[in-house]
Amino acid sequence: MRKDKLYFLTFISITIIFLIMASLGTQYFIRVSANQQIEVQIESSKREANEVASLISFQLMGGVDKKEVKENVQKTIENTNTETGFVCLFDWSGKEICHPDITKVGQKISSNQTLLSSLDEEINSNDLYDLLINKKDTKKGLNDYEMESEVIHLSPVKNSDWIVAAHVNVSKMNGQLKNLRRNFYIIFIIMGAIIIISSFLAVRLIGSNYEKQLELKNTSLETEVISLSKLNTDLVAYQQKVVKDPDPIEEQSDPLSDASKKRILTYIRHELIPVSIDEIAYIYTENTITHVMCANGKKSTSNSSLDDIYTSLDASLFFRANRQFIISIAAIEKIIKYGNSQLKILVQPDSAVEIIISKNKAAEFKQWLNL
Repeated sequence: MRKDKLYFLTFISITIIFLIMASLGTQYFIRVSANQQIEVQIESSKREANEVASLISFQLMGGVDKKEVKENVQKTIENTNTETGFVCLFDWSGKEICHPDITKVGQKISSNQTLLSSLDEEINSNDLYDLLINKKDTKKGLNDYEMESEVIHLSPVKNSDWIVAAHVNVSKMNGQLKNLRRNFYIIFIIMGAIIIISSFLAVRLIGSNYEKQLELKNTSLETEVISLSKLNTDLVAYQQKVVKDPDPIEEQSDPLSDASKKRILTYIRHELIPVSIDEIAYIYTENTITHVMCANGKKSTSNSSLDDIYTSLDASLFFRANRQFIISIAAIEKIIKYGNSQLKILVQPDSAVEIIISKNKAAEFKQWLNL
């Protein structure tokens, strides 16, 4: 149940993060794409208006009568497609001279005043985008000529009081932006579903693999704990056996042999101190000096090496843990796992240096405890 809840919370978290990122990213990508589309429309309308203004100016300079030029322009632009944009001709008073919808000829040109005021400078796609997103299509059902339009560029005709205006169909462009926005939302929804589901499945797969590895480690750890517990149990049993039942072999052994020694000679400064074997907790070397630690905490030194001392000790009571330590069975307080299949021995009195039994010698140590 806890796993299912965790996976559910993971799914919710991924979903929330994606929604936050998508809400921010969608608006940015929509604006960038819309600006690119609007920029193309603006440049196309500007180019068309400039070409028409140049053509009219060329005709006027060639001596063609204004009335004839006006009639030619009207015939050229009349009934042209106004779905995206168109050009018209008006004079300085603002009266339409030529327009694709002939019924508007003679009327005052109308456009967004804010946008018209910006025509003194170079209009950009951001200005038109802001206008489009703030416009509401309130003229549904009207014909193409009646659709809402805005002037985006003015091109004066040289040697006349005429001006060519480039219009864009705001309603049409607004519809295009709505389609663009809808397509982006659909894409983000599809991408979101794919990302959220794939991320959730990936997290679940990784989590399952991790849980399996964790279970294997727990199983291995339980086995090691049981083995270590048995090892400490054997230690206690062996210590009790040594205390209650001294080794008869030692009692019957040759009193002159090294293994039958009852004590060893040690030094405290310049004083010679005999130490009983039964009192030794552990023996170790440090900086090439052999130290003998007794159960009562007293420490002395010896001129003999660990190898020489170990040959004179009872192997059933003392164990060579490593090159640095010889430990007594009676001094071992606890055995714990250390590193990779190694054992760490805790002794009493405490040792300032860790007593580590290597992986290769751990089996020998376990066998020693089972003697």
